[in-house]
Amino acid sequence: MEDKKHHISSFNSLLMVLIGLFIMTGISVMITEIHFSTFSVGVALLLASIKGYLVLTYFMHLKYDEPIFRIMVFLILLLFAIVIGITFIDYLLR
Repeated sequence: MEDKKHHISSFNSLLMVLIGLFIMTGISVMITEIHFSTFSVGVALLLASIKGYLVLTYFMHLKYDEPIFRIMVFLILLLFAIVIGITFIDYLLR
């Protein structure tokens, strides 16, 4: 078994990501309070996707992991997007 060096993230980079997550959470809360109708749903989903990406890449260290794990996560997210898309199509056709 070969020894692999684990990446250790710096405190400053993790702190900046955490601050970004807090800012995006605040924006999400403000958007729901303002009631932009259908626009708010799209922005909330976009912000949630960005926040999920940041958590996956920095806090779960997927950025520094082997490519097979990135491929597996991408396939899972693709399947999730397909299921959400089918749900939206079903909702629109009612």
